[in-house]
Amino acid sequence: MTRLLLTGGDGFVGGHLQRHLRENAPEIELLAPTFDITDRAAVNGLIEAVQPDALLHLAAISAPAEAAVAPVHAWAVNVQGTLNLAEAVLAHAPSCRFVFVSSAEVYGGAFRAGKPVTEDTPAEPLTPYAKTKAAAEDALAALPGLKLLRLRPANHTGPGQGPAFVVPAFAQQIARIEEGLQPPVLTTGNLDAKRDFLDVQDVCAAYAAALALPAFTPGEILNIGAGTTQRIGDLLEILLGLSKARIRVETDPAKQRPSEIPEARIDATRARQRLGWTPRIPVQETLAETLDYWRAAEASPEA
Repeated sequence: MTRLLLTGGDGFVGGHLQRHLRENAPEIELLAPTFDITDRAAVNGLIEAVQPDALLHLAAISAPAEAAVAPVHAWAVNVQGTLNLAEAVLAHAPSCRFVFVSSAEVYGGAFRAGKPVTEDTPAEPLTPYAKTKAAAEDALAALPGLKLLRLRPANHTGPGQGPAFVVPAFAQQIARIEEGLQPPVLTTGNLDAKRDFLDVQDVCAAYAAALALPAFTPGEILNIGAGTTQRIGDLLEILLGLSKARIRVETDPAKQRPSEIPEARIDATRARQRLGWTPRIPVQETLAETLDYWRAAEASPEA
């Protein structure tokens, strides 16, 4: 592989991934243009002009809350936009590897069994976001000849992620309280839910390894996860422990997700074996870096 087309390169993971690839795979010609994947003509023109050897598709409506508020838009981007890319690849660059970043949320109701989900566990998406990702996967897998590799990452976070996600939502509130920008009250959703969390840098390492995978069966799925879960409340306690501010925690019913899963356990054995990858960054380091990011973002100009 010499020429990689990255969609969503201006997003949270995309920015980190571009830095990772430039530092660790400088031989790759990395192209990350900003374009509208729902514009079929524009997509076709770009693929025809670029002729990528590989395409890593990150662009999406990635916040579940945003997808829930605007499901039609989420469907247009996450499903039709993805199909636009795949059909353009088949028409203009059929030898291109198509790496689709889906989500472990597609397992949905399967987590209720209390066992770690594997790539063979049937998808049971529960939310509008998860349903768009599952539908996009199914649509891609039905396209003959597409050199498709599907990645299903667990929750991942780090500096630069927006407050629509739980860890940066906590970190931003703490930073604002420290700056005196809001009362010393931090609002939360369900603190007892347990989730598999990865640092964004570890996720980038997994994606880079997937791009370099020598061979795979078209349609192959790899779960990308730590293989352990963290209680949301415990993550909050770590963040609170990093602050000298006196903060009261209050539950906000509006932040409760209607299809809450008590624990989402993910088996990432196959990815570790196939990619030679393992997560390396401890969650405490991820939380500290995320809080520092939000402290800098919320700091007053006079500070």
